[in-house]
Amino acid sequence: MNLPPPARDWQERGAVEDLAGIDCFVVELGDRDSDRAVVWLHGFPSSSLDWRGVVDRVHTGTGRAARMLLPDLPGYGFSAKPAGYSYSLVDQADRVVVMLARRGIANIDLIAHDMGTSVACELLARREMNLLPFSIDSLVLTNGSVYIEQARLTPSQQILRSRLGRAYTKLASERLFRWQLRRILGRTVADEELAAMWALMNHNDGIARLPDIIGYIAERYRFHERWTAPLARLDVPTTIVWGKRDPVAVAAIGRRLAETIPGAKLEWLDDVGHFPMLEAPGEFIEKAGLSLLAG
Repeated sequence: MNLPPPARDWQERGAVEDLAGIDCFVVELGDRDSDRAVVWLHGFPSSSLDWRGVVDRVHTGTGRAARMLLPDLPGYGFSAKPAGYSYSLVDQADRVVVMLARRGIANIDLIAHDMGTSVACELLARREMNLLPFSIDSLVLTNGSVYIEQARLTPSQQILRSRLGRAYTKLASERLFRWQLRRILGRTVADEELAAMWALMNHNDGIARLPDIIGYIAERYRFHERWTAPLARLDVPTTIVWGKRDPVAVAAIGRRLAETIPGAKLEWLDDVGHFPMLEAPGEFIEKAGLSLLAG
């Protein structure tokens, strides 16, 4: 497949590894001898590539810079997208745990967007039950529909969840994708970024898997109590960075998270939509306090 330059360059920076039986693409940056890492979790329907503009600004390129791990979860990006796989967010969290255990990581700072915020919530639920083999020392959540009852799903998401979902994927095109994505952005994103996102959605027959991986929305209802109740008891320093013009994970969700998590800091990006890391990477870094990560 002829990949756009951003996607090709990102692929060259990472590698595929077996995580509990699934081939997953992982980009690893910084000090590989450190037992502490920053873990970046992407959203639907994209990949770890979303974070490139942020990590490239934070990461100094020196050997002693903060260790960072950016996985493509199964079904996304350069990772395997098998037919017949559950794509459960519980399983996605398992891959994160295996990735960290393999590297002997003892402490993490966790940053999550969109679907990744629910993977983060699953990890936090396990933390409360003392089931994690590592410590979560800080948390950044951005534009994810943790409180799914308040989310406003896009027409495409609604169709993919319906009986028409598989037929709909056969009509998918880059032109339609770009039109739909721009409807949830607050600021302009470069064409090459949209082209790269589309290419990685297509990689490994990914478009055909969209009706399967979007099953995570049903899990947000099914595991609502498991994933939201621990937030009210969370004792981890937390920053909520929210694109206020997001029409899907609306501002009310960000506000509710900040009101629910004790001591959480809420930072608004007033003219930003659903993808703060793509729309305003520099401001995202500032609001999330990530400039301190550079070694």
